[in-house]
Amino acid sequence: MRYRSFAEVETRGYSPLYDAWCMGVSGDGELLALLDTLPPARRQPVLFLGAARFVGVPLGDYAAFRSFVLDSWDAIRSVMETRATQTNEAGRCAVLLPSLAAISADEGRPLALVEVGASAGACLYPDRYAYSYSPGPSLQPPGGSPVPPLDCTVAGPVPVPSSLPEVVWRAGIDLNPLDAGDDDDVRWLEALVWPEHRFRAERLRAALGVVRAEPPLLIRGDLNEQVLPLVARAPADAVVVVFHSAVLAYLDREGRDRFRDTMIRLTADRERPVHWLSHEGYGTLAGVPDAMEKAPGEEDGRFVLQHNGVTIARTGPHGQSIEWL
Repeated sequence: MRYRSFAEVETRGYSPLYDAWCMGVSGDGELLALLDTLPPARRQPVLFLGAARFVGVPLGDYAAFRSFVLDSWDAIRSVMETRATQTNEAGRCAVLLPSLAAISADEGRPLALVEVGASAGACLYPDRYAYSYSPGPSLQPPGGSPVPPLDCTVAGPVPVPSSLPEVVWRAGIDLNPLDAGDDDDVRWLEALVWPEHRFRAERLRAALGVVRAEPPLLIRGDLNEQVLPLVARAPADAVVVVFHSAVLAYLDREGRDRFRDTMIRLTADRERPVHWLSHEGYGTLAGVPDAMEKAPGEEDGRFVLQHNGVTIARTGPHGQSIEWL
């Protein structure tokens, strides 16, 4: 059921190869039995597919995929046991940028960014990328960007800024921070890019070059233990924005609830301005004001963007679209 749902909701119309592979896995008792030998949290489709790609699976039909997995299961299993899904998609900055710019303008301060689940940190550089909104403006940082423009289709009254906000401090938290200068870490991130998305792979390589040129502060640890100390380290003259994208689904309910409660307290503290941007799938943040729950007919693979717990937009999971609500 898990692999069929992933094929029908996440990959259909977006990655024909992953659609075919996951549909095949969903009815393949032998492969499902192998996956069942892993802990439930390690059976994720994206982790399995990325591990197979990392080990060298050919990009062919399901029969070739199946044969490779059976022959290489020990190596694939080892990757699934030691690596985690850490897609570092710079394109998501396109759906975060309108809110980041509005927060900076409203507070009259530059931004101090704290990313929860930062991976290698590519999403900590929204001021270093170029953007192309359709319909809407194209934006460039001073001197241009080595990263191809982040394309994003727009629906509704999205407050697309006329210029990029200033970022004076950037930091992230991850259970296993990845190093943009480490060849194996880069190869793992490339394996997590869906096979038909060559433009995303090119963008990833360019974004990691931005990260290598000016590495952010990356803290290893649990987000619930590290977020408050890291926020406290941010410059006092900046407005702190804690953000995350496709992270909370990897926490259990208790961990998500604890994080939600922490963020609600932080954003309510008037001694220092702190904002919270959540970019997640449906159903990951029950219990916050105006949160969208998963409901019949809403399972279209899009994400929900929330600002301080209030839903403001629906988005493409890789930042390819934003619909303001």
